[in-house]
Amino acid sequence: MLVLVLAVAGVVVIRPGPVAEWLGGEPAGDPVAAEPPERLPAAVLGAADPNAPLPTEAGLGAVLDPLVRAAALGDRVNVSVADVATGEPLYGRGADAGTVPASVTKLVTGVTVLAALGPGHRIPTRAVAGANPGEVVLVGGGDPTLAVDRNGFYPGAARLDDLAEQVKKALGGTAPTKVVVDSSRYSGPVHEPGWDDDIPIRYGASITALTTDGARSDVAKAKKDQANGEHGADRFAHPDLTAGRAFARLLGVPTTVVARGTAPPPGADATTGSPGSELGIVRSPPLLHLVDIMISDSDNVVAEALARQVALARDQPASFAGAAKAMDAVAGELGLPADELSLADGSGLSRSNRITPSLVTDLIVLAANGSRPELAAIFGGLPVAAWSGTLADRFAGSTAKAGAGVVRAKTGTLTSVHAIAGVVTTADGRLLSFAVLTDQAPGGTTEARAALDRIAAALAGCGCR
Repeated sequence: MLVLVLAVAGVVVIRPGPVAEWLGGEPAGDPVAAEPPERLPAAVLGAADPNAPLPTEAGLGAVLDPLVRAAALGDRVNVSVADVATGEPLYGRGADAGTVPASVTKLVTGVTVLAALGPGHRIPTRAVAGANPGEVVLVGGGDPTLAVDRNGFYPGAARLDDLAEQVKKALGGTAPTKVVVDSSRYSGPVHEPGWDDDIPIRYGASITALTTDGARSDVAKAKKDQANGEHGADRFAHPDLTAGRAFARLLGVPTTVVARGTAPPPGADATTGSPGSELGIVRSPPLLHLVDIMISDSDNVVAEALARQVALARDQPASFAGAAKAMDAVAGELGLPADELSLADGSGLSRSNRITPSLVTDLIVLAANGSRPELAAIFGGLPVAAWSGTLADRFAGSTAKAGAGVVRAKTGTLTSVHAIAGVVTTADGRLLSFAVLTDQAPGGTTEARAALDRIAAALAGCGCR
């Protein structure tokens, strides 16, 4: 839980508040263990001043032009800067050029899923009765954070052991005999063709409608690695079957009888245990929290799951192609220039993605200006320079320290692709939206990131008038 800065209102909003209404109560009949309330953090960023003077195009150019020509960024550096309070474009260099965005794509995924389903939506995982007595069908709804037990990777995740207890109670004296895994909610390939070869086994995974712990094969190690800033992890090749086998063990069913299949439709006989009848249900944390995780940790598996939720909300196939089409449609519904958006996935791992910097700054302005308050949830997980998330270890050098604690941004990195986009408060107190994307960088990652940090820090350190 972090602080949301809304420039138009000129206030600092700290969760809860409207968020408490989005989270709501638990749906009736859903057994969820009570958790102690989270202690609210102190404000990290102060309120922006809506009356502060605007930077000028000439002032921004004088500061930014030399920095965007840094050799480490290459010859194709596209930039957009806009004022959050008014939406006015202030500086552009290739601002309308489609560029490979890497993980900056997650800002689009976050905004479109929040618009399509709302911050309080929870993704269900169900168990239903199979066609034969004792047969249990585990139906994946697309929750990427589902855990086996209390030792899961994601805090507050729904758990298979809770679901197993519901099933045992619902079946009464009937012993479970078989587990059928239904991951049919998703369709199409489990890997996007534009991904690099090592992505599915480290920074992504096979994207299936049923998975536990983001498909991580060693949760304890992954937790330790993430605490040290390493977000890659070894992944299961078949997350749905792995989840089914874990569920079978919880039910006391041999894992050798776990198989893929589909749940039978509920019949006219609604009694518990009849084919298709529900035996139990658990639900993910609210989308508000899933978006936080996706943005703060740049979690690619969560991103792909959320993209598919957009597809389902817009009656598209829950596939890479269906999600891309649905996100494009929702962006258009929000008044964003959807013709400046061409997506192949929701995480930004694909090199086939193209987004313009101006679309990114428009999207951030829309999320921050108060006209669609549910979209402000993207700021909860947005990393703070030199303090949190993927920016925790950045902005430490003398040439970028002006951005520490002032810049909040999503980063993106692929080979030769580097990006940063978010919000920054100027020295005069004006809140700006900015996006810097480069997809032909010749140098190493460290040098390119430092060059991007200097650009964002320059915005923080000047009035640029």
